[in-house]
Amino acid sequence: MKVIHNVSDTQIYLRELRITSNKTIGFIPTMGALHDGHISLVEQSVKNNDITVVSVFVNPRQFNDKSDFENYPVNHQRDLDLLDKAGCNLVFLPSADDIYKNFVGFNMDFNGLDKIYEGEFRPGHFQGVVDIVYRLFEIVNPHKAYFGQKDFQQLAIIKLMTKLANFDIEIVSCPIVREKSGLAMSSRNLRLSQEQFKNAANIYKLLIVIANKLKVGDDTDKHCQYFIDEIEKISDMKAEYCVFCNPESLVSVKKINKNSEIIMCVAVWCGKIRLIDNIILVF
Repeated sequence: MKVIHNVSDTQIYLRELRITSNKTIGFIPTMGALHDGHISLVEQSVKNNDITVVSVFVNPRQFNDKSDFENYPVNHQRDLDLLDKAGCNLVFLPSADDIYKNFVGFNMDFNGLDKIYEGEFRPGHFQGVVDIVYRLFEIVNPHKAYFGQKDFQQLAIIKLMTKLANFDIEIVSCPIVREKSGLAMSSRNLRLSQEQFKNAANIYKLLIVIANKLKVGDDTDKHCQYFIDEIEKISDMKAEYCVFCNPESLVSVKKINKNSEIIMCVAVWCGKIRLIDNIILVF
């Protein structure tokens, strides 16, 4: 496995592979603190492509909370060991000064997707996500890029950005990988205490309870209220939002219709750690 730290060397190396050697390139952008969810994306790319590239970069532009950025877990050696074992071919490990040199950002019309749900509570977050993913796509120029479905809204926005920027890149969405308890894997889980880790498993348990209750014709607001009420009975937990929406347009859904696909999405504070999860429902 090769590790490159600067933009120009990465571009030269990958251009040679893509153009001269005619290799297909799969790409997974990460902020490190890797877990089995990330590794599942790497393994999928390894299956589908000749070359798999992973970036490890904690992007300051997507943190609306400075302390969240400062406390983000970093362990590059552990990440590199995991990626090597998973079959990754190249790790791009840049500095902020290098990756953003002479790059102002990518301006796009979000069609309101950056103002709802996650965007309502994390102002500026999605512009930061778009900036780094656009820049990484420019540098790596992959054939396919892999993202987990846990960040459902981010996935929709990246698909929109890819289309607007005319990138010839296939965006591959992959299922959520969970802990044995059902808790969605996240780098933030490392910051949970043992008790919080146990309590946080109730997020997914409640999603399953509601999924089993739902039926055609139901008002979604009552199920959201049930989720909020139940989650806030648990020590040190508070719901930030609960919403049912169309998985592509993200338009809010207030009533369950027959022959529809809906995604139920939630954000929950567990102490000072913010966790998100979702479940896709088909009727």
